Amino acid sequence: MKKVLPLVLAAATVRGVEPDRGANLTQLERMIARFAPTEVRVDVSGLSAGDRKALAKLIEASRVLNDLFLTQLWSGNQALCARLQKDKTPLGKARLHYFWINKCPWSDLDGHTAFLPDVPPKKLPGANFYPPDMTKEEFESWVKSFPAAGRRAAEGFFTVITREDAGKLTAVPYSKAYSKDLKRASRLLREAAALTDNQTLKKFLNSRAEAFLSNDYFASDVAWMDLDAPLDVTIGPYETYNDELFGYKAGFESYINLRDEKESAKVKFFAGHMQELENHLPIEPRYRNPKLGAAAPIRVVNEIFSAADGNHGVQTAAYNLPNDERVVQQKGSKRVMLKNVQEAKFRSNLVPISKRMLPAAAQADLSFDSFFTHILAHEMSHGIGPHSIKVQGRSTRVRQELKELYSAIEEAKADVTGLFMLQYFYDHGMLPGGAENERRLYTTFLGSAFRTLRFGLKEAHAKGMAVQFNYLEDKGGFVAGPGGTYRVEFSKIKSAVSDLTHDILTIEATGDYAGAKKMLDGLGALRPALEKTLNHLGDIPVDIEPVFVTAETIAPPAKPGVGR
Repeated sequence: MKKVLPLVLAAATVRGVEPDRGANLTQLERMIARFAPTEVRVDVSGLSAGDRKALAKLIEASRVLNDLFLTQLWSGNQALCARLQKDKTPLGKARLHYFWINKCPWSDLDGHTAFLPDVPPKKLPGANFYPPDMTKEEFESWVKSFPAAGRRAAEGFFTVITREDAGKLTAVPYSKAYSKDLKRASRLLREAAALTDNQTLKKFLNSRAEAFLSNDYFASDVAWMDLDAPLDVTIGPYETYNDELFGYKAGFESYINLRDEKESAKVKFFAGHMQELENHLPIEPRYRNPKLGAAAPIRVVNEIFSAADGNHGVQTAAYNLPNDERVVQQKGSKRVMLKNVQEAKFRSNLVPISKRMLPAAAQADLSFDSFFTHILAHEMSHGIGPHSIKVQGRSTRVRQELKELYSAIEEAKADVTGLFMLQYFYDHGMLPGGAENERRLYTTFLGSAFRTLRFGLKEAHAKGMAVQFNYLEDKGGFVAGPGGTYRVEFSKIKSAVSDLTHDILTIEATGDYAGAKKMLDGLGALRPALEKTLNHLGDIPVDIEPVFVTAETIAPPAKPGVGR
């Protein structure tokens, strides 16, 4: 999710931390306070007896991925975690607490700088997916020596790059690199599959259990696309945000959710209009996709439990998967909206931030419905626009061409194209529009922009938001006001959104690495006036810290300690 200076939060930063000693207790308490503890309770009484038993197994499997993800982030994580769990002092408990929020000794909100002693001062850009001494140039030279199949494995989502004894790079499948944990998780998924009475869930869990052992995730991704069950489960290696070298390698994550049937029915409208929106994107017609994948399911759910990369730093409010372009081309992609997480973020973070950052006259236009709808549009927008492209006659993918820049560009694309989408629907009478709803949409988006920028510019969503904020301000769509407030200029915001949508989609369509770098270098920063204002929000939580009350009742953690 994510090279610009980290965002500084007043009275809550790791500045001043001594590398050889780490953060003291007072500093750690301030860091932890940036995440508002939020109890996650979900009524699962409507589940069948089999699904309730399966749910316990799924929570257990998710906890296995917590351990696996620690290994993916840093080779020293497991030993460090074991040491932290033995320290029962107040400082030791605070260290363990913040370690589990970040799943590593580096603070996500502070540019991945260390808050614990005796660890590297910064997170490695390649995490633990590559040898720590490997350079980008070495990897790229090595990959060029392969035929197409070998290159796909080296650059693919599901391999770790290691060194042989002779020092030569080699690609190791996840199924081998993480064999012990994946065998445990596979067994638990099969046990859950045997307990559920829903056939689509049974098929997905068995298929994903097999994928953990075979390293071939295609069939299980297809089965996940077809999943239609009260328990909506996402578990496996998906997002590539933690690979800051290339954005190639997928981190393991898990979301165990309960479907909200009533809310899911409301949003089916979007799935039926994606091709029309694609046909009207503000880019050259040759860059539009004439035939999107057939399926585009949308699920509104309430999160019961999340783990690994799914419960790492800033919490996910929605996701759009899978990332495998082969599946997207054949089946489309699925959007999952975590409604209870979104409600908690809106209540705990966005509203109090907006009371300081927006003028008083705009406060009435803050709307959870607009917040929810734009997140939905954001996730839908990941599935439209360029994916498989041609560069100089060569078939390739946007992700491969933009490399480590892809995540921030793609998050900005999804945000601004989501605004373009909703405005298109308003303008064509497909959603209730008018001045009032447009005012709510753009005002709520502006308020949410400040919330996102506080994630720190090493995080892809925040970096992408900085690009959008600065672009839209330069175009006059956002305007600074008295007392450090900002407002929307409604006479200019629509055209500014359309222009930015065009610019980002064109970068993706042409695989323009240089253009992406120029955009991120020029716009992906906090300008002094905005940074100064944001520094006065230090007493407001940046995000939430979920406390999974329902999950811990159903499947109490086997190990004591935060995050277990």
